[in-house]
Amino acid sequence: MTKPKEPPMKCSVFLATSMDGYIASEDGSIHWLDEANAGLPDGEDCGFAEFLDSVDYLIMGRKTFEQVVSFGDWPYGEINVIVLTSKPNIIPSSIPKTVSQSSEDIQSLYEQIKNKGAHKLYVDGGTTVNSFLKAGLVDDITLTQVPVFIGNGISLFTDGLLKLKLMASRSWNFGFVQNEFLVLKDWL
Repeated sequence: MTKPKEPPMKCSVFLATSMDGYIASEDGSIHWLDEANAGLPDGEDCGFAEFLDSVDYLIMGRKTFEQVVSFGDWPYGEINVIVLTSKPNIIPSSIPKTVSQSSEDIQSLYEQIKNKGAHKLYVDGGTTVNSFLKAGLVDDITLTQVPVFIGNGISLFTDGLLKLKLMASRSWNFGFVQNEFLVLKDWL
């Protein structure tokens, strides 16, 4: 009797953007997102906690990591987090031991995580997301649009054409709109 095949590892993106498609101001600040989140009803996170509960590993770039560390409280609990960086020893001692850093190429890192039996990988940060998209590794993207225009800043998508299929959409009375997309890889 043959053993059933393990389902492949899923690689997901979960991000917020301004209405004009930016993930941060030109200086990397997300003050506009912090202000919008401050107005949410108590306990509302637009599905982020549920999403995070489904994740085995999180990969983010150094700039995103530095932004998260500036928040004070570590928001990812004991999830295995890998920070992509070429700088040595950037992780403060106050951060959980489940956080490590790597300078490996993303394809090798992806394969290592998959070989560890992970079922879901969360990719965060503009440069890191674009690298994973360019490599054809992202399976789905959840984008939450925040009702604010910031005029200019750091765009989420920077590399060419990407075709998506809308899988679900929801909105809240405080103005956030969330769309879940499947990445159509045969288009890449």
